[in-house]
Amino acid sequence: MAFPRPRPARPELPRRRVRTLECGQGAVRAVRFNVDGNYCLTCGSDKSLKLWNPHKGTALRTYQGHGYEVLDAAGSFDNSQLCSCGADKTVALWDVATGQVVRKYRGHAGKVNCVQFNEEATIIVSGSIDSTVRCWDCRSRRPDPVQVLDEAKDGVSSVKVSDHEILSGSVDGRVRRYDLRAGQLYSDYIGSPITSVCFSKDGQCALAASLDSTLRLLDKETGELLGEYTGHRSTAYRLDCVLSEQDTHVGSASEDGNVYFWDLVEGSLALSLAVGRGVVQSLSFHPTLPCLLAATEGHVQLWREETFQPEGDAAT
Repeated sequence: MAFPRPRPARPELPRRRVRTLECGQGAVRAVRFNVDGNYCLTCGSDKSLKLWNPHKGTALRTYQGHGYEVLDAAGSFDNSQLCSCGADKTVALWDVATGQVVRKYRGHAGKVNCVQFNEEATIIVSGSIDSTVRCWDCRSRRPDPVQVLDEAKDGVSSVKVSDHEILSGSVDGRVRRYDLRAGQLYSDYIGSPITSVCFSKDGQCALAASLDSTLRLLDKETGELLGEYTGHRSTAYRLDCVLSEQDTHVGSASEDGNVYFWDLVEGSLALSLAVGRGVVQSLSFHPTLPCLLAATEGHVQLWREETFQPEGDAAT
C-alpha cells in the first residue's frame, strides 16, 4: 500500500546572518552562487575574481587577469570553468583548477555588465553598456562572437539563459526574450531602466527590477503583468532581483542597506533584512536551500533560515 507523501515543509526565508566574508578586493560588484550552491564567486573593483566556500567562510582561489573592475561572473555546470566580464570591455573564460585565463573575448565597445553560460557551457552570453548581447563559442578559436543581438536601444544591464532562451534587461526600459528554437523575439515595455532580470524556476515567468523602485513579475508567454512589488529603494544603482528556491518569494537588493522579500502571489512585504549602511548591490539565492548571499561595500554576508544550525554548533 502506498503511503501518502509527507506534506512539503512551509518554505522558509533566510532571516539569520550566519557569516560575513571580508573579501579584500575593494567594493564587491557581484556575488554569485555556483550551479549547486556549494561555492560562490565574488567580483571585485580591484580587478580580481575570487572563489569561496561561503558556508565555511574559506577563500579557495583568486583569479587575476582583468584590466579593470570585474562586474559579473558565472560557473559552468560541471564547475570546471568560470566566465567573467568587466569594465575593461572583455569577457574571460577561466580554468577553475589552474586559475588561468583560457580565452579572452574582445568585441564589446564598452564595459560588459553581465555574463552567463548556456546549460552545456559551450556558449558564453554577455551583455554590455554598448547595447548589445553577444554570444561567444567557448570551443572555437574564433575571436568574433557567433551571434550579436543588437535590438536594445541602450545599455544591456542583465542577461539570463535557459535551455532555449536568452532573457535580457536594458536601460531602454524593455525586457527582451529571445526564443532560440522558434527564432522569435518577444519584447515587453516596462518604461523605467531595468537593472536585473531573472526566470522563475518553473520557467513560466520573468522577474524584472527597474529604477522606479519596483519589481514586476511578467507572464513569459503573454507579457501579462502578474505582480508588482514595492517598498525598497532603487533609483541609481544596478541592483539584483532574485526568486527564492521554491518560487514562493521575490527578493530585491536596495539602496537603503536592506534586502526585501515579498510574497510572490500576494505581493505583500514578507521580510526585510538589515544588511548594512551602504547600498546592497548584489544578491544570489541558493538553488535549493533558503540561503542568501548579499554583497555590500567590501564584504559578503551569508543568511540562512531561523532553524539553521551551523556545523559544529551544539543544538540549543
